[in-house]
Amino acid sequence: MSPHDALAEIAFILERQRAEPFRIQAFRRAAAAIDGVDEEELRRRAADGRLARTRGIGGRSLEVITQALVGEVPDYLQRLRDESTALSSEAGRALLARLRGDLHTHSEWSDGTTPIEAMAEAAAALGREYIAVTDHSPNLTVANGLTAERLAEQLDLLAGLDAPVRLLPGIEIDVLEDGSLDQDPAMLDRLDVVVASLHSKLRADRDRITARLLGAIADRHTNVVGHITGRLVEGRRGTRPRSEFDSARVFAAAADAGVAIEINARPERQDPPDDLIAEALEAGCLFSIDTDAHAPGHLDLLGLGAERAAAAGIPPERIVTTWPVEDLLTWTHARR
Repeated sequence: MSPHDALAEIAFILERQRAEPFRIQAFRRAAAAIDGVDEEELRRRAADGRLARTRGIGGRSLEVITQALVGEVPDYLQRLRDESTALSSEAGRALLARLRGDLHTHSEWSDGTTPIEAMAEAAAALGREYIAVTDHSPNLTVANGLTAERLAEQLDLLAGLDAPVRLLPGIEIDVLEDGSLDQDPAMLDRLDVVVASLHSKLRADRDRITARLLGAIADRHTNVVGHITGRLVEGRRGTRPRSEFDSARVFAAAADAGVAIEINARPERQDPPDDLIAEALEAGCLFSIDTDAHAPGHLDLLGLGAERAAAAGIPPERIVTTWPVEDLLTWTHARR
């Protein structure tokens, strides 16, 4: 493999492992520093010491480049590959193979780490046919949420991109305290996918959370309810208990409206909990298995969501991300 590909794969695996951002960025900077430099020139720079003095290349990156230049799989990359966890169940692997897309991803336009183009390239490498670009809405200022003007700029960009996967214009929209959605309805009419999520006041009482979720589901633009309980079960941000709501009313409303319940594949979320997945399945809900990716490596977490869905016995046809893109778009636009 080329030195550039080795550095890029290391960054990707570290993202999947949710390593510290500075470690990931160190390898991405090193990859950028040698991008476009042919291997013969890299060998000359390594031999005369210029490579070691190149801005953005540290000791570990230099070791990776040097080993790749002599035709070896770098030791550090091999260790990361060996540590990668494969899906444990046959059912999980079978369902993952049927997943065509991902309806919840972020880019550097809000709180993601990379350009949309990098997310598209990673999705293509993983065999995805489509991903929705769902950066945050303006109320979430901490995540650099998109105003209507910035969202319009992003739509113009998406329209002009020649990407290796189908990019669906979308948004992860904040559900406000009154249950309304945090964006101009005219802008939402221009989108293919709307994921509605609660990001604030998650410890409000059961009635308030229920009312907010029902308000979001009732809005004709909503396609998916994202990370419905808001819980965190592990990770750098610590833990957070799940929000309480009237699940019978919420899932009945979602099933009636044709709104999907997201199975969020992030290990720190594992949202919804197993009992709520079972209840939503019994209520007749659709599901969307999504990564909530904020970096290219996060897109490879989709299998964790597939494992949970398979363990719950969800029929693949009830999972909208197994559908061909034209069927998916017919569904997302049906209420508008």
